[in-house]
Amino acid sequence: MPIYWIIFIGVAVVSYLVQAQLQSKFKKYSKMPLTNGMTGRDVALQMLHDNGIYDVQVTSTPGHLTDHYNPANKTVNLSEGVYSSNSVAAAAVAAHECGHAVQHARAYAPLRMRSALVPVVQFSSSIMTWVLLAGILMVNTFPQLLLAGIVLFAMTTLFSFITLPVEINASKRALVWLNNAGVTNAYNHAQAEDALRSAAYTYVVAALGSLATLVYYIMIYMGRRD
Repeated sequence: MPIYWIIFIGVAVVSYLVQAQLQSKFKKYSKMPLTNGMTGRDVALQMLHDNGIYDVQVTSTPGHLTDHYNPANKTVNLSEGVYSSNSVAAAAVAAHECGHAVQHARAYAPLRMRSALVPVVQFSSSIMTWVLLAGILMVNTFPQLLLAGIVLFAMTTLFSFITLPVEINASKRALVWLNNAGVTNAYNHAQAEDALRSAAYTYVVAALGSLATLVYYIMIYMGRRD
């Protein structure tokens, strides 16, 4: 079996295990209520205000683990299971998303870089699959097409790796604030940290999977018959 297939299968298995672990821990920590009774919305608002941020709205968005910060309209969007829940998991997720709002307010360099790449990645993703497919089929007659596809895919891989420090830093900001603000305590802070660590692993696996795929396409290009 070629080495790249071994890598692909390995990444796929690890990705499945990491996602399963994240779901399991979120479910577990969603059953652990905060002693102060704060909901995800309460946590988000307090963290924003404690950081001097008053122009960011906290909203509820449909879905499960669909939480995100939108820098375009300055909204912290919390999933239904986080927005109104007073659990440790909800507090961790809400604080993490507010960590991105703090990054935005402080002009955190990796976040600015990632935001600048968004339109490039959106364009790349819209045509990348077709360019790569056509490039593989025509690799021996028109290799430049595959090379173009590799460049497009490289943009998405770069985006994945720039995302890593953005997500890790947001979690660090969240955990420091949760502890300093007294939202978590000695009995549940470790659980909040564990939940965010599991979430971070999903980004690491995604970045490595993207890199492995990029290497695969490069190997096809390098192995073409001139």
